[in-house]
Amino acid sequence: MSTMLTQSRRRSSDHFQPEDMEPQEQRRLRGLLEQIDYAAYVANRELIGHALAQVDVAAFQKLAVLTAQARARWGAEAIRLAESGAPATPDQVARLTAARTAYDELSEAFDALRRMVERGYLPLK
Repeated sequence: MSTMLTQSRRRSSDHFQPEDMEPQEQRRLRGLLEQIDYAAYVANRELIGHALAQVDVAAFQKLAVLTAQARARWGAEAIRLAESGAPATPDQVARLTAARTAYDELSEAFDALRRMVERGYLPLK
């Protein structure tokens, strides 16, 4: 099982292939799995391509700027807390958490959209 680290979590690839199968049965299983993977590819390409048909490089640039702004807000909030010298209040921690959550979500969205382009689900104009 392989593991892929994304911005905020680990994702596991759980493709089980029994090793005690006959070679012919292994080939048959690989063929079926390829059909399943291709069905997912086609569904993703059609549905994502249709839903996000207006996405272009300019949209990615805007999302990149928005993500960078969120990261800067999160960092600035953390520095403000540290410079105060006082223990963080629940409200301050909640603001810091909200800033991190905003950055994490935008970062994950950017990465996911980039993967959609990389995999051919989302053609760019």
